[in-house]
Amino acid sequence: MKEIIQFKKGVLGLCVMVLINQRDRYGFELAQQISKHVEVAEGALYPVLRRMVADGHCTTYLQESTEGPPRKYYKLTPAGKAYMMELVSEWEKFVDGVQRLLEATGDGDQAQDNEDNGGEAVREEAEGNV
Repeated sequence: MKEIIQFKKGVLGLCVMVLINQRDRYGFELAQQISKHVEVAEGALYPVLRRMVADGHCTTYLQESTEGPPRKYYKLTPAGKAYMMELVSEWEKFVDGVQRLLEATGDGDQAQDNEDNGGEAVREEAEGNV
């Protein structure tokens, strides 16, 4: 389970940057958009946003809201856009490499088999019941 959490933490900044690159967004909106694709706790997002601002990849500004207090919007800086492009390129290489590895070792087929039978084969194998 720790690995899954680390996967999400590792790619969360990239997801945030891609969404902010489309248009300026506020924190809760980012959490909603990311959660449509990846299950992530809303609280995990704010440390990432603070780090992005501290690193100079984003700036913030307040904008009045008709639904409550002003909202803090995040905007990518030119340095943030360049960094996002670098991250996207590295992510694509990484995913491609992992996919090739899975296909070469046949583990991708095993993963599909595990999904098809609810993971029973993996549990039985791990428990020595195979």
